[in-house]
Amino acid sequence: MDKSKRPPLKSKRSFRRRLPPIQSGDRIDYRNISLISRFISEQGKILSRRVNRLTLKQQRLITIAIKQARILSLLPFRNNKKVERKGSIPRTTRLRTRTRNN
Repeated sequence: MDKSKRPPLKSKRSFRRRLPPIQSGDRIDYRNISLISRFISEQGKILSRRVNRLTLKQQRLITIAIKQARILSLLPFRNNKKVERKGSIPRTTRLRTRTRNN
């Protein structure tokens, strides 16, 4: 078969447009906790711009709002919930089993 007669190759990448995470009516403000909490990980870290799918300006505003909310105690600085991994030994048990060579 000739190269000119081959059907064009389809891209494996989907071109479905995703909806932006922040709508036009949403205000990025430290008081809007429901909006801000979507951009924080389970550990309490601010998610990156690539993960959030935000513009640079929106990411800056989100970061400032999160920091202001943390200072005003509307959001915790970190999440204290401990996530247990399967098959892991608790830290206290590991410390007790160590022996000292003194």
